[in-house]
Amino acid sequence: MSGRARTRARGICRSSPTVPAVGHTQAPPPLAADIHKDEISSGNAGCTFMRRGGRIREDFMDLGICTRQKLAHVRDCKTGSSGIPVTLVTNLFNLDFPRDWQLYQYHVTYVPDIESRRLKIALLYNHSELLNKAKVFDGAILFLSQKLGEEVTELSAETQRGETVKIIVMLTRELPSSSPVCIQVFNIIFKKILKKLSMYQIGRNYYNPSEPVEIYQHKLSLWPGFSISVSQFESSLLFSADVCYKVLRNETVLELMSGLYHRTGLSSFTQACEKELLGLIVLTRYNNKTYRIDDIDWSVNPTHTFEKRDGTKITYLDYYKQQYDIALSDLHQPVLVSLLKNKRNGNTEPRIAHLMPELCYLTGLSSQAVSNFQLMKALAEVMHLSPVGRQQQLTRLADDIQRNKESRFELETWGLHFGCQKSLMGRVIPPEKLILQDHICQPVSAADWSKDIRTCRMLYAPSLTKWLMIHSNQTENVNESFLNCLRRVGGSMGFRVDHPKIIRVQENPASFLRAIQQHVVPDVQMVLCILSSNQTSYYDSIKKYLTSDCPVPSQCVLTRTLNKQGMMMSIATKIAMQMTCKLGGELWAVEIPLKSLMVVGIDVCKDTLNKGMAVVGFVASSNPRITRWYSRCILQSTTGDVADCLKVFMTGALKKWYKYNHELPARVIVYRDGVGDGQLKALIEYEVPQLISCVAESSSSASSRLSVIVVRRKCVPRFFKEMNHTLQNPPVGTVIDSEATRPDWYDFYLISQKARQGTVNPTYYNVIYDDNGLKPDHMQRLTFKLCHLYYNWLGLVSIPAPCQYAHKLTFLVAQSIHKEPSLELANSLFYL
Repeated sequence: MSGRARTRARGICRSSPTVPAVGHTQAPPPLAADIHKDEISSGNAGCTFMRRGGRIREDFMDLGICTRQKLAHVRDCKTGSSGIPVTLVTNLFNLDFPRDWQLYQYHVTYVPDIESRRLKIALLYNHSELLNKAKVFDGAILFLSQKLGEEVTELSAETQRGETVKIIVMLTRELPSSSPVCIQVFNIIFKKILKKLSMYQIGRNYYNPSEPVEIYQHKLSLWPGFSISVSQFESSLLFSADVCYKVLRNETVLELMSGLYHRTGLSSFTQACEKELLGLIVLTRYNNKTYRIDDIDWSVNPTHTFEKRDGTKITYLDYYKQQYDIALSDLHQPVLVSLLKNKRNGNTEPRIAHLMPELCYLTGLSSQAVSNFQLMKALAEVMHLSPVGRQQQLTRLADDIQRNKESRFELETWGLHFGCQKSLMGRVIPPEKLILQDHICQPVSAADWSKDIRTCRMLYAPSLTKWLMIHSNQTENVNESFLNCLRRVGGSMGFRVDHPKIIRVQENPASFLRAIQQHVVPDVQMVLCILSSNQTSYYDSIKKYLTSDCPVPSQCVLTRTLNKQGMMMSIATKIAMQMTCKLGGELWAVEIPLKSLMVVGIDVCKDTLNKGMAVVGFVASSNPRITRWYSRCILQSTTGDVADCLKVFMTGALKKWYKYNHELPARVIVYRDGVGDGQLKALIEYEVPQLISCVAESSSSASSRLSVIVVRRKCVPRFFKEMNHTLQNPPVGTVIDSEATRPDWYDFYLISQKARQGTVNPTYYNVIYDDNGLKPDHMQRLTFKLCHLYYNWLGLVSIPAPCQYAHKLTFLVAQSIHKEPSLELANSLFYL
């Protein structure tokens, strides 16, 4: 949280003697009756799905966009035909309803006007005209599945005070089932159903706290749950569900604070608490709600009072005892401050909730926990479900929905029927062969090529003749053996490694940086640092200096990595490959039938240090074989994830291509990663024109043909292959381009990697612009080929190599460097 926000929070808290407790936040301002300023929600469930001004919520904004009609070559058919057919089971379920099903939207007005949203809902819902009808209402906009008798219906209701209120219900729209608004209503219906199944909403997902999975040795609880959605697929609306888990620590914030006090002492306790806690998400188990910790108010404790909504005052101590029958044990604990978004009536001032540290349980994993191999292994055993385990959970959910009386009644009231699980046909693309310097290799396993290419010579490997190896005295015992292994494996791969200049330093970041500054001269090709600590201060300071201030390729290796028994040769092989790439080398290739093709990967992420900055990474191939790369990265001020620097990037990439090939590429295919919900329209209207104009302006004669493909690693559908009466992951190379795709988009799913554990995630591709006119088979096959060309992994990856390179580049800049890398490193994969 920024200092300004903390100051505002403290000012709000301390300027008023009464602060609301959890569950009794300050009363929100009344909801206006203006139809253009309302939020639509499921009755009094508070499930908002439309923004102010009638704008659709972000995760539904993409549904109204149609790109396929503009692509003449796939307007009639977007499916391929090559490959071996395979039958797949999905996590999609049919949702049946009458053909003439419609949703009716009404605007509701109250005379005299009523400020209370709850009262508006109560008066309308209890009226005989609507009593047994399926409805969604927020106080101004009403949705019904059955049309009222008149377009304008006047009702009368009486409040508890005996006041008569006139209610005018006016029909404004009749919506078909494929409308984005209808799809939002369907999603709300199923969210209500999950609540009826005793699940609690946290974020967008629903969890079952009554069936936790305990990992006692690590003090963790996992709540099982589901992410669900209803969406329009090729020929019908389908319900999708996937298993997810919420990780909770069996440790309260108060326990964490006590531990910090014993470690830091009183003098720096408050600073340590704020550094550790601000920004974390906590869960209060008495109401199963999550909050973000925005501040800690040290001046308030459980004995202080606050004012309830009815005007009475009560202490936090008595409130929790009366409301939840909870007795607070520590009367001196401070309160945690959470700023709640106030979405109503255009009010942007946050509401405030005070939380008791001893009742707040930490969620997620700390950085120390993530680096704990045993802990992560224990989590993976539970969370990474096999296809059989995932299917069992989906079957149980479907049974619960169909057998529960309340959920069945909810569906029947809306005229819906929950159908069976969907199966469909996919195709398996043939495997690719790797082209190396001395032979062509067909890997035995898609997951691991190390045995296939360990003794093969790389396509091109520059000699490493002048380089530095910097280490501390603590790592001296492993240096010689590592160096010998590195030179040995380098020789078999065609990578000549001469003996380096070895520099010993003290074990601290300043000593490493000082040695680099003193010994790096213009003809040094590489700096290798052996670090005994994985503290980010070491890595960040080295990378920042050697990528921006003094651009030289660098390699950092941890001592504990080199100390792994019996793995030195394997480790040395991977490091040798990374060093080769950083020097501009080429490891392997695959056959690319398209001549003069440039492929581009773009990724955008937030800078971890400067929250108002976005890091845009751009990586483009610079030779027809797609083995050399041009990499750029820029930090831009932004509130979204839309790039505004693509013209600069593409111009530089086309110039680099022309320099090496003496002509411009005939085709350019761009893979855009890092796209969030609701951003498709912005990409089409803002990013694609940048690319089109740049490609058009690059040549006075015929310009390159352009395609732009959006890549999403997290997608709704999952696919399982049925074999011998059980389910397993589909084969590598499986393509799905029908039934689970969208009718208005040119899209497909590709499974290009093998899951070592659990269920494989398909990658979703959406071609939003295509001037190349490639057949679907060719576009899918090319995408699969590109998944073989990521040099930092000896196996297939889940997304095309240029996307993975762009992700690696943006991650380095956003996490460690926080500034633009030098252009002198643009021609090498310095960020691997």
